[in-house]
Amino acid sequence: MLKTRNCGELRAEDAGQSVTLAGWVNRRRDHGGVIFIDLRDRSGLVQVVANPDIDPESHQAAQAVRNEYVLQIEGKVRLRPEGLVNPDIPTGEVEVVADKLKILNAAKTPPFYIYDDQPVDESLRLQYRYLDLRRQRMQRNIVLRHNVVKAIRDFLDDRGFVEIETPILFKSTPEGARDYLVPSRLYPGHFYALPQSPQQLKQLLMVAGYEKYFQIARCFRDEDQRGDRQPEFTQLDLEMSFVDREDVMAVTEELMIRLLEECAECELATKPFPRLTYEEAMERFGTDRPDIRFAMELTDVSDLVAGSEFRIFSGVVEQGGRVKGIRAPGCGDYSRGQIDELTELSQEEGAKGLAWLALTDAPAGPPWKTDERIRSSFAKYLTEEEVAGIIERFEAEPGDLLLFVADESDVVNRVLGSLRLELGERLGLREHADRTMAFCWVIDFPLFEWDEEGERWDPSHHLFTAPVPEDVALLDSDPGAARGQQYDLVLNGEEVAGGSIRIHQREVQEKIFELIGLDMAEAKRRFGHMLEAFEFGTPPHGGIAPGIDRLVMILAGEPNIREVIAFPKTQQAKDLMAGAPSPVEEEQLEELHLRIAE
Repeated sequence: MLKTRNCGELRAEDAGQSVTLAGWVNRRRDHGGVIFIDLRDRSGLVQVVANPDIDPESHQAAQAVRNEYVLQIEGKVRLRPEGLVNPDIPTGEVEVVADKLKILNAAKTPPFYIYDDQPVDESLRLQYRYLDLRRQRMQRNIVLRHNVVKAIRDFLDDRGFVEIETPILFKSTPEGARDYLVPSRLYPGHFYALPQSPQQLKQLLMVAGYEKYFQIARCFRDEDQRGDRQPEFTQLDLEMSFVDREDVMAVTEELMIRLLEECAECELATKPFPRLTYEEAMERFGTDRPDIRFAMELTDVSDLVAGSEFRIFSGVVEQGGRVKGIRAPGCGDYSRGQIDELTELSQEEGAKGLAWLALTDAPAGPPWKTDERIRSSFAKYLTEEEVAGIIERFEAEPGDLLLFVADESDVVNRVLGSLRLELGERLGLREHADRTMAFCWVIDFPLFEWDEEGERWDPSHHLFTAPVPEDVALLDSDPGAARGQQYDLVLNGEEVAGGSIRIHQREVQEKIFELIGLDMAEAKRRFGHMLEAFEFGTPPHGGIAPGIDRLVMILAGEPNIREVIAFPKTQQAKDLMAGAPSPVEEEQLEELHLRIAE
């Protein structure tokens, strides 16, 4: 080894020891003859002193050193002089006095500073990712990811799960997102597909009798990118036999609590995790992935305005629609410009408009319609009693702002759900600074969604999700009312895991194929291996797949998953460091029997 100790592990009790260190120059400072070098390796950094009175050769060599040079240092650990202790770093009580300094490798001037975490253009960071990964923030994130994966493996191993790898090259069985296709050289015109997930394979492992399987699985989806998506991503894939929904959820909940305890300095909001039905989540929060760290829940006032003279409200109610709103505490002084911004956001989400009522800081209580007490876009069309009823239902106080949307239920919930998150950001209610982790389960999803364009039912989760047992009869009479045995785990407004109890009976699976418009000939072509396997004694089984990238992103307090992946793609699915995707040689295409269409 070129070093005997790590830079970041030296402490006061090491004073007097001779050590050999190796690492990168974080910073170099020349203080009138004495040169100070902050030497960094993965463990942290320590101050090195090159003093010409102690070792002239080391001092001479240190004069040529610049940031990011790779050095080997031999020297003795000593306590820093009184008054010069650095409390901001773990090694701040000591320094190493060099008696030998060797430059192992020089370095060009980096395109951005490594030694601090000042903002840098992301494109530049991704182009020089190997330098970006040296930065303290990124090293912390990657080590956190390692700790999370290790904790997962230890937890599941203790509970009898077996880690099994499944193929990366598999059959193309489109299930939603586009497959990444790999042409076969040996079989012209035929293709492998990179797995969108090991869904079919883990179910087949249950048929094979392994009962408790897991895998840290690489998954691939050729879909449009956003902050929490990548063309390739990693998930914990987990499947269990002879279980029901409660069993899978219990194991997952216990695992998540363990990860918080072992890997992150976070506070768990509630334990056990709250459970919401899909319908309840949509009604209260306007989304099936609610951020429950703050209230500001949706409130229905349809009954209060059904008979009002404000036809935008009463007319919608007459036609079967809803009027709902949210209370933004302390926003009663919003200007018309600020309210217009919220109106524009609402319209982008599909609303025809946004009605509002602001309570001033004047003393509370009726008469509410006096100009001194409220400002509103619609209150003049309502009676005193109607206004008072709305304010009472919201439990509104002076200084609050009430926002309303009138439309079909889906539109109302979607718009107000987006407004709620926007206002949560503005009011600092979604801050990561307090490191509060608020998990919740969402259950009882609809099994199907109606596709107007295709005039068919589409699975709301995936086509292997089992219906709730008491809803099986609805598959023939009312498929839209059938619920699936699906469960999503939500953390701070982000879905971090999704799973379900699977179909394990061939006749039920064939019924699902029929409802989604997949004829049996096509079903057998795509999934014949599974249908046949189901005839050989398939146990009841279910599982879940937490997203490793997204989970670590939230634990690290990062804004997107690129910050917790060593070598990510951009939002345009490009690798700026290596220049991928890139053209290939004509000979390679010929071997694969491919030709680029002009």
